[in-house]
Amino acid sequence: MCNEIRENDIQKLSILRSFKPLLEGLHSHADCFNRKLHYDEYVSLILLYFFNPTFTGLRSLQQASTIENVRQKLGIKQTSLGSLSEASNVFDPALLRPIISELAQEAYPLKSKCCLNNFDMSLIAVDGTLLKALPKMLWALWINNDHRAVKMHLEFDILKSVPLQAQLTDANANERTNLASNLTSGKLYVLDAGYREYKFLEKIIQKSSSFVVRLQDNTSYKIIKEHVLTESDRKAGLKFDRTVLLGSKQKCNDISKPLRIIQIHYYDERALYGYKRKARVSSKKTFRTRSPEHTLLIATDRMDLPAELIALIYRYRWQIELFFRWFKRILGCQHLLALSKNGITIQVYSALIASLLIRLWTGRKPTKRTFEMICLYFQGWATLDELLKHIEKLKLEKKKSP
Repeated sequence: MCNEIRENDIQKLSILRSFKPLLEGLHSHADCFNRKLHYDEYVSLILLYFFNPTFTGLRSLQQASTIENVRQKLGIKQTSLGSLSEASNVFDPALLRPIISELAQEAYPLKSKCCLNNFDMSLIAVDGTLLKALPKMLWALWINNDHRAVKMHLEFDILKSVPLQAQLTDANANERTNLASNLTSGKLYVLDAGYREYKFLEKIIQKSSSFVVRLQDNTSYKIIKEHVLTESDRKAGLKFDRTVLLGSKQKCNDISKPLRIIQIHYYDERALYGYKRKARVSSKKTFRTRSPEHTLLIATDRMDLPAELIALIYRYRWQIELFFRWFKRILGCQHLLALSKNGITIQVYSALIASLLIRLWTGRKPTKRTFEMICLYFQGWATLDELLKHIEKLKLEKKKSP
């Protein structure tokens, strides 16, 4: 099986074994002049932190730098805890963005059971997630003195299943404002209800991009045309497909052209199987079962797409939520290695690089089992042949899947 691994896969493996080829452009960072710890060495240690769960913080990385085997494989020198702590405030995290972009461009769309792979625009899910901060991180003040958090704003390519770019702010930062400053042309942004502001949607249109966004169920609109649903639309759970002028009399001029809205009806299977939630009634604790029936109101400026495809595109937005779970729970980015915004940004960008390396090497979305196998290899418990067999098995399963 191992003989079927391609040369390109071996090159990706060399990056996993030594991050130096990937990060060599960082070594000449201007701020590295006369420094013992260089930017590429610092990021190499952070990547090693993600691929070895036995490391718990900066002290672990400092101790790792004293091990000869680690220094040889990563091409680093022994460093001090003070140098590691200082590095988080010295190096420029923006220099990692081109590396993320380069790796994301190398990824190819994953095999899909639908026609989305031939879509004329990049499908980009955008959302934010919170990383809990320490009380001493004053810049990350959220609700009050006891609640501090960092917000990661992420653009995620749905078809490739890879992160494209991220920005870090305090938790109070507005997600629409953040995305508005980074809008580009030729993308179809798949957005949750938090982005439904009409003036913001108009900005997307003016950038020669498109959107699929969830609206509130009580959204005001004027019907221009009622479209006939096909049998495929009805099977996809659609209740109606309309061309409308969106907004009330006061808001209808915020969008320059008519939009299309569809309503999707679906069943929540978790509620059907008896999941319950707590509710307070007259100061007494009671339980009630959630209704399994729900509807979603989705808007888009794409008039040319089949209604069932619009519904499918929005359902694929959930991929970014799955990535957030992977990012925080499996990769372990809930534990912050720095206190400054600069240092946390370097850590987050390094985590995105680690995710992209796994995605490129395996040709699949990163899973817990594959990540565990890579970690075992880095710890010396799994051999290179065993790791290659695991990757080859994944590729064979992918070929057999319909």
